[in-house]
Amino acid sequence: MKRGFTLIELVMVIVILGILAATALPRFIDLSAIARENAARASLGSLRASVAITYASNAAYGSAVFPASVYTSMFADNRIPMEPYTNSSSITLGTAPTAAGTGWRYDSGSGQVWINTTVGGRQSW
Repeated sequence: MKRGFTLIELVMVIVILGILAATALPRFIDLSAIARENAARASLGSLRASVAITYASNAAYGSAVFPASVYTSMFADNRIPMEPYTNSSSITLGTAPTAAGTGWRYDSGSGQVWINTTVGGRQSW
C-alpha cells in the first residue's frame, strides 16, 4: 500500500500558504520603510550631536560659534554618516533642504542639520 498526499491536499496547502504570504508580506514591506526612517533619524541625531559637541568645545575656549561645516574629524570613525534614502554622506551648506538634494544640508549660522530633500516630509525632522 502506497502512502502519500493526494493532489487536492497539496493544492489546499499551497493555497493556505499563499493566503498567509499575501497577508504577511505588506507588513514586512512596511517594516523596511520604518527601518530606513529610523536609520535616517539615528544618523541625523549623530550629525546634530557632533555639531553640538563642537559648538560646546568652541564655547569652552571662549568662541561660541558653530563649525563652518561638518568634517569627518568630528566623528570617532572619521566618516560622516550615510543618509539612507540616497546613500550619500555629502554635506551641502545652506539654510533649507531642496527637492532634488542628496545627503545632508547644514546651516553653519544656526548649527541646524537636515536631510537634504523636501520629498516625503523628511525635512521637518
